[in-house]
Amino acid sequence: MKKWTMLFSLLFVLSLTTTVFAFGIEFSVGAWYQQPSGTLSFDKNSSADDLDLENDLGYDDKWQPSARLKIDMPSLIPNLYLMYTAMKWSETGSKDVDFSFGGENFQGNVDFDSELKMNHLDAALYYGIPGIRTASANVFNIDLGLNFRLLDFKAEIEQDDINQKESESYFLPIPMLYAGMQIEPTNWIALDLEGRGIVYSNNHYVSLIGRLKVMPFGPLFVAGGYRYDNIKIDYKDVDVDADFKGPFAEVGFEF
Repeated sequence: MKKWTMLFSLLFVLSLTTTVFAFGIEFSVGAWYQQPSGTLSFDKNSSADDLDLENDLGYDDKWQPSARLKIDMPSLIPNLYLMYTAMKWSETGSKDVDFSFGGENFQGNVDFDSELKMNHLDAALYYGIPGIRTASANVFNIDLGLNFRLLDFKAEIEQDDINQKESESYFLPIPMLYAGMQIEPTNWIALDLEGRGIVYSNNHYVSLIGRLKVMPFGPLFVAGGYRYDNIKIDYKDVDVDADFKGPFAEVGFEF
C-alpha cells in the first residue's frame, strides 16, 4: 500500500506542473465497499481445485481506499485520468474436502490462511468527442480513449498444521478501452458514467462506474456511486473468475 501511495503522490505532483497549460483538474479520495464473489484456482503441474472466495476463503465485504486524478488538457493533447484502487483480503478459511493449489495438496476440514491482492493503478489517455459539449451548452460530454491498468497481484494459501504453503505474485500491465460520459444540468450537480474493459482469448476484465457528484460550494465536491468489476483472468497458471461490486463514496475538488 505504501509504495502505491508514494507512486500516486509522485504522479500527482508531477502532473501539477502541467496544470498551467490545462483547462481543468479534478482530484478525489474515497473508499469502495467491495463485495467479492467467484472463484480462485492455481494450476501448477497438476489439476487445481476452485476455491470459492466467500465460502472457502472467507472473504467478507469491506471498505477499501481509492483515489482519482483527472487533468483536462488543451486541444490536441490527450486528457489524463489516473485512478488507484486497493483490493486486498487476508482471512482464515476452510474447505470440507482436500484440495490442490499450485501443485501442493492441502487437507480438508483443516483451517488455512489465505491472501488475495489485486491492487491496481489505472492511467487513461482520452479525448472528448468534438462538438458535443458545445452543442449541449456544456451539459453533456462523451470521452473515448485508452486505459492502461497495472495490476499488482498476489494469491497465497498457507496451512500451518501440515506446514504447507504456496503462492504466486506478479505485476501485469493490462491495456483496456476507456469510455466516459458526463451530464451536468446545473453548476452544483453532475452524473459521471465510465467504463474500462478488454476481452482477449478466454479472458476479460471489465470495470463499470456510476458516480453522482454534488458541488456545495467553491471547488469542493462530494460524490457517491456504484462500481462493478467482472474479471476472468488466467495468467501464470492462476485463474480468477470473480465479481467485485458495491457502493463507494468520495470527497474532492475540481477547478
